[in-house]
Amino acid sequence: MNSPIRVLLADDSAVVRRLLTEAINSDPETTVVAAARHGLEAVDLLKTTQVDVVLLDVEMPVMDGIEAVHAIRRINRWIPIIMFSSLTVKGGAATMDALAAGATDYVAKPASVGHIGQALEYIRNELLPKLKQFDQKPNPSIIPKPFAFKPNPTSKAASSPVEIVAIGSSTGGPSALETMLMALPSTFPVPIIVVQHMPAVFTQLLAERLDRRCALQVREAEDGCEPLPGQVWIAPGGSHLQVGTQGARRVLRLDHSPPENSCRPAVDVLFRSVARAYGGRSLGVVLTGMGKDGLSGGREMRAQGGRLLAQDESTSVVWGMPRAIAEAGLAERLLPIQQIGSEIMNIVGRRALAGAV
Repeated sequence: MNSPIRVLLADDSAVVRRLLTEAINSDPETTVVAAARHGLEAVDLLKTTQVDVVLLDVEMPVMDGIEAVHAIRRINRWIPIIMFSSLTVKGGAATMDALAAGATDYVAKPASVGHIGQALEYIRNELLPKLKQFDQKPNPSIIPKPFAFKPNPTSKAASSPVEIVAIGSSTGGPSALETMLMALPSTFPVPIIVVQHMPAVFTQLLAERLDRRCALQVREAEDGCEPLPGQVWIAPGGSHLQVGTQGARRVLRLDHSPPENSCRPAVDVLFRSVARAYGGRSLGVVLTGMGKDGLSGGREMRAQGGRLLAQDESTSVVWGMPRAIAEAGLAERLLPIQQIGSEIMNIVGRRALAGAV
């Protein structure tokens, strides 16, 4: 058995520190090695303590979570940082800022919890998997064994013009999406549909942030909307997003059917609907994230002649979802996030460039 994952946590509430410590220490695979009252204390402890993951509250005195992320990233570029934030617009906006500053992931604080037992159960269910996803994170000082990737292009896909781009992402996704979408022009000739694993408040804020940062129009998806060129639609947290048909039109559909891969929205649901609605005229992109969401839907896209790209290990925060696509032989290219936008343009954007001439 590997040694437990060592956690440094920071929260200004003694009650929350005690709850987090009890929940984390209840699992033999995780342990709290230090607990700080604010961000500055956490930064100081990190300099003298062996730590695998840092867990930060967003709102703290002396130094808040966002300031602490900046400070930690100045001394350690690689250590995973998880934000522990409230499910409010203010908390969500601060979490978006923390992710942009270099935080790795986040967990929403329990809301409307009746007693301590429920709070502990929530923390165990929501936080512990987030901590454990970094257990196998490679040491950046060690050169990893090369992955034997075999590209899987198809002649049918190569000859079919792409009419939609469908993207799936999870841990590390907000930053990856921003990097990728900023490479695309406002004249991008097809719609883009995104599933990012996040709660509802966060997906709305993510859409607003990306809309400010990118040339494309980014919105949280609404039922019945028609996906048009130059638009990016983000699946709302808590709802699956699909592409359906209404007469000759294609429209976005939201539903609350059961979660898949423990996720709602799920990438598999989106990819399957894209395979049905567009057949081989589709491009799927699987970015950083834990688990295998997107694998079965990706198989359906490829079976219909669609194309798939996946993010490489070196630029993924957690190389789970894209690795599943690559190992299944479904991806035609495995790329660093900085190159995915330009590759999408290579595949999709020729019509936009031709129209601008």
